[in-house]
Amino acid sequence: MASSLLFTVRRREPVLVAPAKPTPREVKLLSEIDDQEGLRFQIPVIQFYRYDPSMAGKDPVEVIRKALAKTLVFYYPFAGRLREGAGRKLMVDCTGEGVLFIEADADVTLNQFGDALQPPFPCWEELLYDVPASQGVLNTPLLVIQVTRLKCGGFIFALRLNHTMSDAAGLVLFMSALGEMARGMHQPSIRPVWRRELLNARDPPRVTCTHREYEQVPDTKGTIIPLDDMAHRSFFFGPKEVSAIRGLLPPHLRQCSNFEILTACLWRCRTIALQPESDEEVRIICIVNARAKFDPPLPSGYYGNAFAFPVAVTTAGKLFENPLGYALELVRKAKADVTQEYMHSLADLMVTNGRPHFTVVRSYLVSDVTRAGFGEVDFGWGKPVYGGPAKGGVGAIPGVASFYIPFKNAKGEEGLVIPVCLPSDAMERFVKELDNMLNNHVQLAKRGFIVSSL
Repeated sequence: MASSLLFTVRRREPVLVAPAKPTPREVKLLSEIDDQEGLRFQIPVIQFYRYDPSMAGKDPVEVIRKALAKTLVFYYPFAGRLREGAGRKLMVDCTGEGVLFIEADADVTLNQFGDALQPPFPCWEELLYDVPASQGVLNTPLLVIQVTRLKCGGFIFALRLNHTMSDAAGLVLFMSALGEMARGMHQPSIRPVWRRELLNARDPPRVTCTHREYEQVPDTKGTIIPLDDMAHRSFFFGPKEVSAIRGLLPPHLRQCSNFEILTACLWRCRTIALQPESDEEVRIICIVNARAKFDPPLPSGYYGNAFAFPVAVTTAGKLFENPLGYALELVRKAKADVTQEYMHSLADLMVTNGRPHFTVVRSYLVSDVTRAGFGEVDFGWGKPVYGGPAKGGVGAIPGVASFYIPFKNAKGEEGLVIPVCLPSDAMERFVKELDNMLNNHVQLAKRGFIVSSL
């Protein structure tokens, strides 16, 4: 079975790749959205590429390494290091030191991965080496890239990003530029734009919106997920699965987006699986890209974080006892909260409240990267067979997040693959609950709550 696939990766020593030409030596402030506590972590991405006969004789490691040096001339802040100033303000010291680059070879072919081209990936730690002393947020390289050649002539491009620098859309701008330089262009088709001041706090700051996603909730019942016995699984949702969930909804809600419907479904199943007490508050946090919410919109080359974490809050009992439409209405309202004013209010909150972490107690966070463009990144060998987040559950507090990733399954069906991270016993209950829902056997409020032992 591909998920038990074992292979050996031979790595060269990590090297620093600096910009190909001198770049400005300056200090650039991050925005108030960038430097919040909940983004102070590293996020991994992975891309799998097939052998392309038209590229015979070209080495992906060398092509990408050279292109990286050229791309960093335009994206030179990535070659710097983060520093922290007064009031925990983050800034990039544009030192030009460079990003970490690792050359590797694996004794495996792309076909041997079989259906395992979805998170969690076999031998993941070998495909993106955790370079010692590189994990910190401050004073360390902002990007780590490993290119691993495969026996078949294909390759794997894996990257780890300091999330304070960019969100998915911003990272894809950088990766696309890297692809363009690898294919011979002399400058990116979309020029990068720093302009982080566009998402800074107002003077004086004024919090005008409700931001329950940053409420400091005490974890009285010990329900932050333990990390020692975590199960990682991915679930595929194609047209058939989405249609089955849609069929559970009243007619007036059947036109909702796939994201909204799947989010309501997963939130409900996950809450049931975690077995909280019925009076406990539970939260769904939806990542909403705010680029188009601005008038005028943010510049197309803006590669900073430009999203919000709007939240819906209810009790576990209400989520459990009500039909799926109840959860769906909550998800829709949370998404609609995000406006230009909401983003300014959020920036102001960061300054007045000490850059807090979003609430993780009994929270589930979902991020839709289907439109981010990971699947379009081309280094000359065509589009990736898989492109996107390397695993679910990542974050400053692990185990809370899932990504919605575009995916084509073995039958050729287009859909989404969604990695979920839960304690092992909860994962078993989650699978059972999801199966019930997909088979239209939703038994609402027929089971009593079991007091959480988590």
